Amino acid sequence: QVQLVESGGGLVQAGGSLRLSCAASGRTFSSYGMGWFRQAPGKEREFVAAISWSGGATYYADSVKGRFTISRDNAKNTVYLQMNSLKPEDTAVYYCAATVRTMGFSRMTYEYWGQGTQVTVSS
Repeated sequence: QVQLVESGGGLVQAGGSLRLSCAASGRTFSSYGMGWFRQAPGKEREFVAAISWSGGATYYADSVKGRFTISRDNAKNTVYLQMNSLKPEDTAVYYCAATVRTMGFSRMTYEYWGQGTQVTVSS
């Protein structure tokens, strides 16, 4: 089992940047595929980005491609989401998730979830 704790959210102006971190417990972090999802008020939780256990493969939602970068440091049991050129529509609670599968785009793929961190982008 793995426990996930997100950090790094906050308030930023449009065009700004934030880096989210997700710290994982457990000695088998390097065997998990990891993902970031987000949920805006009144909307369903949506896929943002995913990374394979080795970091060798990454995938992004079209809405963030070219602006967000997912990465991981298995030595630190941490996955990151670097968010640049932020837009007001990026405002949401961002969740980190882990799966024993390689990775995936669907919420149903992921077995473990963090509590989320709020990101607010002002115009």
